[in-house]
Amino acid sequence: MTSAVPDLAALRPRLPSPLQHVEDGRFARRGVRLLLKRDDLIHPDLPGNKWRKLELNLRAAAEAGAHTLLTFGGAYSNHLRATAAAGRLLGFATIGVIRGAELADKPLNPSLARCAADGMRLHFVDRAAYRRKAEPETAAALRERFGPHYAVPEGGSNALAVQGCTALGRELHGASDVVAVACGTGGTLAGLAAGLAPDQRALGIPVLKGGTPHFLAAETERLQYAAFGGRRGTWDLDDRFHCGGYARRTPELDAFAADFEDRHGVPLERLYVAKLLLGLTTLVQEGAFPPGSTVTAVVTGAPAPVP
Repeated sequence: MTSAVPDLAALRPRLPSPLQHVEDGRFARRGVRLLLKRDDLIHPDLPGNKWRKLELNLRAAAEAGAHTLLTFGGAYSNHLRATAAAGRLLGFATIGVIRGAELADKPLNPSLARCAADGMRLHFVDRAAYRRKAEPETAAALRERFGPHYAVPEGGSNALAVQGCTALGRELHGASDVVAVACGTGGTLAGLAAGLAPDQRALGIPVLKGGTPHFLAAETERLQYAAFGGRRGTWDLDDRFHCGGYARRTPELDAFAADFEDRHGVPLERLYVAKLLLGLTTLVQEGAFPPGSTVTAVVTGAPAPVP
């Protein structure tokens, strides 16, 4: 691969992503209109909205002459899958630093198997070491082990990713009063809120337990300062719908997701999207949205691949 900027348009992302109205009685009874922003349909190989977070990073990597992308994630990370797919399609080598050394000797789950099939080198580290991933000593050790590379943080969330996600907000101008998104690292929420019009509000539904919403609020604000020099847009968080934490599910969540799929024929990714829609359905029944409102749920990914 040369240092020339790759032709990202050759991937043919579907932008703007489709906006789908769903007739759901639980919303209609409250006079609220529900829309789905189908970012899961942006690209068949890159899960959901991850394209928005990766695009500017891929350009920056190529402009820096990088041949290798290195990034971080858990065993079910959609970001890892997207990075691996983008690497395969654009000619980058990819390395995934995976949280959980105990996973190294176990069969790969469907998400990690997809990463490996796309050529990603998987490097498993213990959880204590993973928590130090942002420290300079860790970065130096990774460069020594793997050689020169372009590093992308966990979840793809950095200033470039946030800037890329502003397009999501701009695509929804005039379409919705509230736009809600499931949150892991806060990057999509930070960009979405910045891209929305002044009369629109972004709502984040954290999928992690512990330290939220305080931690995610601080992280979202930090990302906005890094990307724009200050806080942007109107946004808040509701941390009641994580269902026990990241990659955790409950019988209530599974029953809700199955029912939603039966009602609307939309397959729901369980770790982010189902929690988001469970949260919105609860909020509308609590009267959180005034009659006449339009609420949009950002469908950030599709169900994990089957090995």
